Amino acid sequence: MQSSYVAKCAQIASVLEVSGHPKPGNVHRTRNFPDMVFEDFLLSGIAIGQTMEKAAERGFKYRYKTENWDKIGLGELILEAVTETDHWVANNTNLGIVMLLAPISVVAGMFDLNECETENNRGFERRTEGLSEIWNGFRDRIDQIMRTTTPEDAVNLYRAINIADAGGMGEQDDLDVAAESSLQKLRDEDVNMFSVLEMSSKWDKLSYELTHKMPVTFQTGYPVFKQVKSEYETNQATVQTFLTILSQVPDTLISRKFGDEKALEVSANARSILEEGGILTMKGISMVEKFDQELISNGLNPGTTADFTASSIMVAFLEGYNDYKAKLSK
Repeated sequence: MQSSYVAKCAQIASVLEVSGHPKPGNVHRTRNFPDMVFEDFLLSGIAIGQTMEKAAERGFKYRYKTENWDKIGLGELILEAVTETDHWVANNTNLGIVMLLAPISVVAGMFDLNECETENNRGFERRTEGLSEIWNGFRDRIDQIMRTTTPEDAVNLYRAINIADAGGMGEQDDLDVAAESSLQKLRDEDVNMFSVLEMSSKWDKLSYELTHKMPVTFQTGYPVFKQVKSEYETNQATVQTFLTILSQVPDTLISRKFGDEKALEVSANARSILEEGGILTMKGISMVEKFDQELISNGLNPGTTADFTASSIMVAFLEGYNDYKAKLSK
């Protein structure tokens, strides 16, 4: 897949996610937070494009060289995207999105959605598959890439977290992201990025996503976005995807700030709205708007759900690559 197309999909996903209106409890086109505004997220979505293009290029470079996948530098790519974002905006607007979109971009650079490569005794063989089988292969490749990350990838992830001033993924035992000594410890004890995230996966849904083949993105968010977008406007697809993910996956950011019980309550409220049609019915729209106000009034921000929404949108747009190629060839 062309690296420039992959980068556009990453940027589009980031911009559409924040534009979803009214996306409950989050910044959207008609709501700002005191410390970050809608335009900050637009800038952030544009800023990551060059890094995601580089990620896809590395994926293409190493697509048949499994023994060199540790050289992809996933942590470096995440750090680069966060550093670039930090130049344009003052707050952490996209760390979670970057962490999800970077491995997707790497693997997208390896894949042709018409074909699927599998490794056998002769190396890689190419065969035509149904789309669901290709996405399964895509997810397997993400898992392989994550597992072959290095301690240096983990170090760069910690640096990115500190630049973004985000916590929650490295607070286990003596591997606190805020402690400079942790960086050398990662190297000394040969702890790669996959292992760091796996340690956090018990309480951090984003870490779980990255260490379990991205189930929320591929099995929940992407199918909903694709189906709703085929019948309704993009904004409705975005918000309905967000509500669906929130209804099924209690938000990590809410759990961290207010406890698991509150996160479960918010998810239950999202389910109630979906039972009335969500953003796709008049009653549902009224309920979504009220839900948005309630979350904001109580300081409840489903930020991890927003990250998953962005990754789901990116996968849906990657699926359009063949149509894109056909139009270019005319």
